[in-house]
Amino acid sequence: MKLRRLTEADSAELFQAITESLAHLEVWMPWAAGGYDASTLADFLADAESGWERGTLFPHVITVDGAIVGLVTANRRGKDDLVEIGYWLHPAHTGRGHATAATAKLVEFAFGLEGVHRVQIWHDEANVASSGVPRRLGFTEIDRRTPPREPAIGNRVGVDVVWELRR
Repeated sequence: MKLRRLTEADSAELFQAITESLAHLEVWMPWAAGGYDASTLADFLADAESGWERGTLFPHVITVDGAIVGLVTANRRGKDDLVEIGYWLHPAHTGRGHATAATAKLVEFAFGLEGVHRVQIWHDEANVASSGVPRRLGFTEIDRRTPPREPAIGNRVGVDVVWELRR
């Protein structure tokens, strides 16, 4: 498993990975619910590029043997000392430690950003697979929030679990 910065050149391969993963993702990720099209990806890629330039959004593709199998993103949502990390994998690559390994690398990246002292991971309470990543990396569960930040769609029960790791 390797990580690298997401670029415009990844568009076609990333779109294929997302399309193949939609049934797996749409029950957890509001951005995947109701389908995903090329214009949505183009908007995301534009946001990613401007986010890198502003120092607020840092998406990385997760690759295995050179092929894109998922994405992990560090996001500074307005609090200078805090970065949130989110991730997803193609269903053919889950359960192999890729999300944990990718997130561990992005935690190091996040703590390398100026002023960052906290990293958080948020997921819906029902997403047990996602809870394994922060648990394995030594994060501490600090909160459960209702109502959630995002709509309770698919398998989501509407309770955000918030994990935090401090430098």
